[in-house]
This record gives sequence, structure tokens and C-alpha cells, in this order.
Amino acid sequence: MISQNIYKIKKIIGPKKLIIVSKKRSHDEILDAYNTGHRDFGENKVQELIKKYEKLPKDIKWHMIGHLQKNKVKYIIPFIHLIHSVDSIELLNKINTISEKEKKITNCLIQIKIAQEQSKFGMTKSNLEVIKNNMNKFPFVKIKGLMGMATASSSEKQIKNEFDYLNKIYLNSTNFKILCMGMSQDYKIANKCGSNMFRIGSYVFK
Repeated sequence: MISQNIYKIKKIIGPKKLIIVSKKRSHDEILDAYNTGHRDFGENKVQELIKKYEKLPKDIKWHMIGHLQKNKVKYIIPFIHLIHSVDSIELLNKINTISEKEKKITNCLIQIKIAQEQSKFGMTKSNLEVIKNNMNKFPFVKIKGLMGMATASSSEKQIKNEFDYLNKIYLNSTNFKILCMGMSQDYKIANKCGSNMFRIGSYVFK
């Protein structure tokens, strides 16, 4: 079923990037997806991410997709492929500092708050402009693009408006290559709104 579900998703999104959200999934479940040829997996808890990195194949590209606390950055920088959830300038500074110590460039997405829920994190458009105007302060970070999560709503219009808003910011940022929007419940809307990276878990493993 996992392979069939992945096929169905890729049939809709085409060549765009799929990140399989593997949080709370067993090693066997992840390996089932891995054995289809998939290599990009996302985790939202640092401790769980580290355990899976240690036990699972080393050619997996791990994505940190959850809220990242500054005091835990040092544990994932050595192996992380992409951090999706850079939601403050302070966190960006910390990632840059640890990356310098590790002598590597860390790929990141800036998380923009587009949802109405207070529980969701993210920067404002003005925060992003500050970063873009001061990139020389973050030489060990490569900002690849933007990420945003829409409001958990039954209103497709609201979700579309939020995704469209983020897409406009993305299109005005000429150096960015990734626009990450869309999860299991709204990836079809995100696909129509210009997303080129999706984070899907429950639909894959259902």
C-alpha cells in the first residue's frame, strides 16, 4: 500500500519534491518507503530524528520539519540535509554558529507564518527582508527557499489565499529555489498554488 500511495501522490505532483513525513513511524514502515527508491524523509522531533539517523540507511536525506529549539541545533547539524523550520533570526544565527564549528554549509528554509493559528510558528515578511539584506552575516547557511503551513481549515478558499500569499513572497525572492507548502490534507491545493516541495506522511502510511 505504501508504494501505491507514493505513486498516487507523485502522479499528482509530478517531478516536484516529496518529503515523506516519518514521525512516529517504525523503522520497518520507513524501510518500506525507502525500498520504493525514496530517500527524503522528514522528522519533527530532534531526539527521534537522531535515533532514526543512527539506525537507518545512511543515504537517507533527513529533513528537520518541526519547531527547532536553539539548544538542540548542535545535535543535527552534522548530518541534516535541510532544515525547514527556521522561524526566527535568533535561530538562524545559532544554525550559522554551529555550522561554522562543523565546517559545513547548512541548507535551510525560512518558515513564514501564513496560518491564523497562534500555535503555528513563522517569520513575517519584514523579518525575511531583514535576513535578505544581511545575508553576509550568515556565511555558513544557504537559504534555499520558503516554507509555510496553512490554517487547519475546511475552507479551501482560505487555504488557497494563504498559499497564494506565500507564493507571491517566493516569486519576489529571485534567489530562492524551494517553495515548500502542502501536507496530506492540503497538498493538492498547494500544488495548484505553486508549491514545489510537499511534506506528506499520513496519506503515505494510511
